[in-house]
Amino acid sequence: MEVKVQKISIFLIFLLAFTFSVNAQKKYVGVKSCGMCHKKAEQGEQLKVWEGSSHAKAYETLKGEKANKIAADKGFKTSAVETPECLACHTLGSKVDASLLDKNFKIEDGVQCETCHGAGSEYKSKKVMEDHAASVAAGMTEYANEAAIEKQCLTCHNDKSPTFKEFKFKEMWDKIKHSVPEKKVNFKLSFTKKRISIRYPFLF
Repeated sequence: MEVKVQKISIFLIFLLAFTFSVNAQKKYVGVKSCGMCHKKAEQGEQLKVWEGSSHAKAYETLKGEKANKIAADKGFKTSAVETPECLACHTLGSKVDASLLDKNFKIEDGVQCETCHGAGSEYKSKKVMEDHAASVAAGMTEYANEAAIEKQCLTCHNDKSPTFKEFKFKEMWDKIKHSVPEKKVNFKLSFTKKRISIRYPFLF
């Protein structure tokens, strides 16, 4: 009886540990979640930049006859939108276990925020995102400079692509650049008998 109880206890401990491990894994939340904040002017209207880019249409381009011909010419027996080698760079979802995709995530959104910035479930909240160090610690990919950004771009924009042409980073980066605008300090002075307070509206 004691042996049986011990076995059950061990099983339950293992099950709890496994469940915690799965829950602790970062999930991809999708453009809809990111766009809730990143559509605002003070953020540089980043969602709008993405929506007007080829990245947003990357998955859709695989549905055309041109893409199917390219896939066939490469020897693939499936349509482009069903070919893993094509999907690998035309959408994020094909490379991620389905259990790590949030309900708002859509594979049809193509090359999206988390393709380059990492799974956002742990850093998506406003509280975390207001603290850059905290957001990086929570899994957001940080790029130290444009050289680092270019390196990320080259993981797909390289000669392994059947439609590859010379990748001109500076030119292409200007089309998709979406940095947060620098904010000018707008001082508001509040005079009282006891103190002078200086407020920075953009911090609140």
